[in-house]
This record gives sequence, structure tokens and C-alpha cells, in this order.
Amino acid sequence: MSPNSPAAFSHASFHGHLGIARADITPPVGIYSRNWGAAEHDTASTIHRPLTLTALTLAATANGEPLVLLDADLGWWKTPHTFQQFFTRLLDALELKPHQLLFALSHTHAGPPLMEPDETLPGSELLKTWMEQLFEASVHVVREALRTAFPGTLDWQTGRCGLATMRDFPEPNTDSDRMVCGFNPDAKADDTLHVGRITDTDANLRATLVNYACHPTTLAWDNTAISPDYIGAMRDTMQQTTHVPALFLLGACGDLAPRYQYVGDTEVADRHGRQLAFAALATLEDMEPPGTELTYTGTVESGAPLAVWQHTKRVGSDALKAVTHEVSVPIKNWPTADELERERLACTDRALEERLRRKRDIRQGIGDGSTFALPIYAWRVGDAVIVGCCGEAYSYLQQELRTRFPQHTVICMNLLNGSIGYLPPADLYDVDVYPVWQTPFDRGSLELTLETMTQAIQHVLSD
Repeated sequence: MSPNSPAAFSHASFHGHLGIARADITPPVGIYSRNWGAAEHDTASTIHRPLTLTALTLAATANGEPLVLLDADLGWWKTPHTFQQFFTRLLDALELKPHQLLFALSHTHAGPPLMEPDETLPGSELLKTWMEQLFEASVHVVREALRTAFPGTLDWQTGRCGLATMRDFPEPNTDSDRMVCGFNPDAKADDTLHVGRITDTDANLRATLVNYACHPTTLAWDNTAISPDYIGAMRDTMQQTTHVPALFLLGACGDLAPRYQYVGDTEVADRHGRQLAFAALATLEDMEPPGTELTYTGTVESGAPLAVWQHTKRVGSDALKAVTHEVSVPIKNWPTADELERERLACTDRALEERLRRKRDIRQGIGDGSTFALPIYAWRVGDAVIVGCCGEAYSYLQQELRTRFPQHTVICMNLLNGSIGYLPPADLYDVDVYPVWQTPFDRGSLELTLETMTQAIQHVLSD
């Protein structure tokens, strides 16, 4: 055996105290749920699958400072102000510091927007009650997860899934250079899938986690049902097999979406969810037994010299560290929020009016300055790192971070602690493409974010 050859194979692992709790946060039928400019309806008429909220708590010891991750089947916050109010209340109620709490969105496009009630919108009167119920559910699940925490291990394994495809597509049969949002058969998508396995000290499976980058845009303007999109069937399929909760952690999917999407048929979303679930279950089955690593124990001379690998005991790392960094990203020279509102009120096109409404809300949230202090969150969880921000980064971000930290499992996430705009690569700013003209962030913002995330990961990995 070469002295540089590995003597053991093990999963990225964390050993400590973990808690899991879940609540149903499905809103009532009739609530305002318009998420598509092309939609002809404003309110939900039925429920496809329930929306859930799941808390995962992590602590190095039974009495150690916890880190709390909330996995919510929700789309996006209409304004940074709405999120900040919600987040501040949650921190106060739970007596947590900002670095201890990550509120993650699955980014379904078939749920109610996270917004303040607006009496001009049908079904908006139901939002106030539902948003308060969401807050109460968030407090409850965190407290329950902390109360029922147990000593255990979180292991990670990497797999592949072909659900996601590149969604920046040069518009065919035109003389323009416009890119439209849809399947690009000539581009290769990042198919990386990370699966987490939580077990207790008796090696019983207690929960699974799925980190994957793919826009939940199966269901679109023709859909009138409340739905978690593909995440619902993914979660249910996994839970039917494992009999434990499954959490979903959305990856850097700014340029990734299903090949077939924008439909009203919920069975298509379910099919997509089963595809991801089967890939995740296969990855789960590929893992070494809990609490072990595969160790080279010697060579047996037979018809061939046979390398013998056996499972030996391994205790995961108890390292747990959280930091928050900020990166100053450039802001485009947009009109003010008041100017955008006047433009919206004068607009008679339904789809364009919705675009202006969203642009106004973003402008109100980021202010009228030329830069924005974008928060970056990084957690070290044993041998793995969870990193993300409130933007919708392109998949280049997660691919580059994994290249820079090959010895660690890097769980990259979009839409953490808020939601503002896309983070496309600098060269796309020369192209007519939706994520570029939607985002308030100017050229170079993704690259600045990448460097700050790199620094944040180095920070949490340092002693």
C-alpha cells in the first residue's frame, strides 16, 4: 500500500445532542397565494399536500448552546422588513442569538407569500391569522425539539439525482439574444445530492436530511392548490420507507429546475418528488453502519492479493461552531420604491404589474443606497459545514465551495434567513436573462459572496 493511500473510509459526522420536532403549517383554502405573473387566480382553492415546519436542534452536550435549523415548506418573504420582524420576535421568544438560528425555506411556488396583509388583495385577510400561527408553530417546534433532544450522530453521504436541469435557455426561433427560464438540453446541471442520517446511540434511525439544488417550480400559473411542490412527495416517500421525519435543505438552485415544469397537474410534482426520494434512499442505503468506518485491515493472498476492509468503531466529531459574516454587494441603480409604486399603479398589464410589485417590495427592503450588507451564515457541524445566505445563488457557488474544501461535506443553501434576489455569475450580466434583471444585486455580487463564504467556512473550521 502506498503511504499516501487512505487507510479508512468514513462519512462526515457529528456526534452530540440532536432534537427533531414538526408542525403542520398548512394555510386555509381561500388564502391569497398568487405567485405567478401569468396566473389568473389570486387565492388557493384546494390543498394538494400539507405544508410542514420541522425543527432540528444541535448541541455538543446536553447543556451546550444549541444551534437551531427550521425547515419550512414556504416560498419567499415579500420584504426583508417582514422577515426581520418575524425573526426578531422568534429570537426573543426562544432566547437565542442571531447566529444560533437558521430559518430555511423550501421555496415552493404554490403556497401563500410571506407578507403583511394587503386589503387590496383577495384572501389577504387570512394572512394575518396564518402568519401568527406560523410564528407560534415555530416557537413550539423549537421548544419541543430542545425538550426531546437525544445523544446521537449526524452522518452525511454524497449521491446523485437527475431531477435538476439547467434552466437558462437561449430562446429559439427568434433574432434576440434573450434567455428564457426553462430546460436547456445543451447544458449540464449540478446533480450533487447530500443525504444526512441521524441515528441515536442504539443505531436507530431518527431522521434524514436531503440537501439538493432544484427550483420547486413544477406547479405554476394553472395550479390553484396549496402545495409543497416536489418536496412533499419526496418527504412522504422517504418517510413511508424509513418511518422517520425527512427534512429538506434547498441548495444553490438559481439556475436549476426540473426538465418538465410549469404545469397545473400535481401528479407531475409528486413524480418529481419520488424521483428525488428514490435517489436519496439509494444514497442512504450506500452508507456505512452508524458509528463505524471502513478500515483497511490487511491483504489476503488468494488467486489475487485481496485487500480486506472491515467496519471498525468510530465516534464522530463534536465540533460545533456558528458565525455570521457580512459582504457589501453593489446595488443596481433602480428607481426608488415610490417611483416603482407609481409605475405599478399606472400599469394595466397583469403580469407586468406583478413584476413591479415585487421590484417595489425589494427596493423598499434594501433601501436607496448603492450597496447592501448581505449576511452570510456558516455552521460547522462536526466534519461538515452548512453555509448560505438569503439570496438565490447560482449552482456555481456550491460547486466552487466544494472544490475549495474537498475534505469537508459542504451543505450550501439558498434562502436562509430571508429572501431578496438572485446571485448570477458576472458574465451573465451581459445577457438578457430573468435572474439578472430581477435581482437588485449588481455584477460581481456572486463572486464577492463566494469569497466571503470561503472566509466564513475557514473561520468555523479554525480552532
